[in-house]
Amino acid sequence: METSTRTLLFAAELIEENGTHTLVVQDVRRDTVQTTTVPKAMVDKLPIFLSALVAKLHPVQPRRRW
Repeated sequence: METSTRTLLFAAELIEENGTHTLVVQDVRRDTVQTTTVPKAMVDKLPIFLSALVAKLHPVQPRRRW
């Protein structure tokens, strides 16, 4: 039986405080943290960016007709 091991590489949080959005990304392997402010317009588009990434990485295969 094959076993798999999951290893956390990065952890990310998007924090809103007083109308300011901050992206915090932790590189778990290197034990570093980077932060940057993110415009609200970009935060609002995040679901679209994620959907585009998923579509790019996992394109829908056309259905075969019988």
